[in-house]
Amino acid sequence: MTAHPLTLDHPLDSIALDAIAQGAPLTLGETARERIAQAHELVRAIVAQGVPAYGINTGVGALVDREVEPALQRRLSRQLIMSHACGIGTPLPAPEVRAIIAAQANNHAHGVSGVRVDVVEGLLALLHHRIVPEVPAGGSVGYLTHMAHIALVLIGEGHAQIGTDRMTGAEALARCGLAPLVLEAKEGLSLINGAPCATGLGALALARAWRAVASADAVAALSFEALGGNPAAFDPALMALRRSDGIAATTTALNAWLAGSTHLATAQRLQDPLSLRAIPHAHGAVRDALTHVTAMVNAELASVTDNPVVLGTPAAPRAGSQAHAVAAGLALALDSLAVAVAHLGMISERRLDRLVNPLVSHLPPFLADVAGVSSGFMIAQYSAAALVGENRRLAMPASLDGGITSGLQEDYLSHQTPAALKALALVANVEVILGIELAAAAQAHDMAVPVNARAPATARLHAHVRQTIAPYADGRPMHDTIAAGAELVRAGLPEQRSQG
Repeated sequence: MTAHPLTLDHPLDSIALDAIAQGAPLTLGETARERIAQAHELVRAIVAQGVPAYGINTGVGALVDREVEPALQRRLSRQLIMSHACGIGTPLPAPEVRAIIAAQANNHAHGVSGVRVDVVEGLLALLHHRIVPEVPAGGSVGYLTHMAHIALVLIGEGHAQIGTDRMTGAEALARCGLAPLVLEAKEGLSLINGAPCATGLGALALARAWRAVASADAVAALSFEALGGNPAAFDPALMALRRSDGIAATTTALNAWLAGSTHLATAQRLQDPLSLRAIPHAHGAVRDALTHVTAMVNAELASVTDNPVVLGTPAAPRAGSQAHAVAAGLALALDSLAVAVAHLGMISERRLDRLVNPLVSHLPPFLADVAGVSSGFMIAQYSAAALVGENRRLAMPASLDGGITSGLQEDYLSHQTPAALKALALVANVEVILGIELAAAAQAHDMAVPVNARAPATARLHAHVRQTIAPYADGRPMHDTIAAGAELVRAGLPEQRSQG
């Protein structure tokens, strides 16, 4: 977490969004403040001049042809939030909610939404005071529902948490010395519209995926050394024959992890199985995919996704209706993230099987200390295989789900928020799979790789694991070992080049 606040003058990027989600502060810069205020003047002019404008002086969705007179426009803003707050299921964790709030403030800071500065300051106050609106995870085909639950708290409705205390939105604001917002024309629509929900959630999935692929290199190196792989397959000259930045990065990482291993100096196999030999290709492909997703998430943050936007001058204002909230490109990118990270788990489970399978490992069966009396990692591999199967289902594209809503007015849906949610679920599964492999690879090192024969980097990694996870001898529930391994992966394993 950064000690210095990030400033909303220029668009955030995915790295900044992840930092804010983890607790970094965010402030509104003066340039953005001016843009927001100028756009709000355009909304006031639209209202005063009666310029037809979707969601300002009309209903929304299929009710676009219903005029809303000025006296009812505040009521429209409030009631949009009430009617759209229809989330279902378990509330999102605090980091996910913070990421959505930050992406929403970022969207308004472009200065074409037309909300008051007070609205954006209200969102940032939620972050500053660590007020976490209660946002049910389910119930959205696109973007409206989750953000409506955040907006509820801004107007003193709904529920929120501060620390471990759950309270009403009004109580949360009062505890922090804040007053509920009274929304003006368009503000209700802007608070629920756009793609900030999927962008915030997608940025978190992306950050965790990048940590997972870096951890996967480390875990794979530990397994590779324990299994006595042939490092000649990672010769940079060979790897350079296939053009891929991801393969090059993975090759560099693997060679750094394995450098100096005398255990591998006498490798016997001419050619290893693909789960070992193709580590650069699988992990590298994931890196290449994540590079594309990073560009897409950053493009979303640099884009305006509100509808309508307000343009022109106070003398000649206009509202521009479009479909920027339909983030089809983001949905496709997040679907690709899910497929890519699923491959990371798939090859990890195959390496895990080679560690525990006595038919190929040349290690004690299932890494058990007393095979027969002890089952060791036998059933842990079953758990990893189950998660690989679950990931296969989660990797099905959400963006193809389709559906028709709002009386045929909204008859194309890209499902970007469901794509982000399932990407988060899939990344979490892969963190567990890699955690199981990490614990098993450390156990295999204890059994097969003499301390003085290990690569310096893998020796440090093994020591890092042993600070948290003791060797397994069937004397405690395997669940605890799996959870500890997953947490090490989730936190990010130490990099090989920063350790000596």
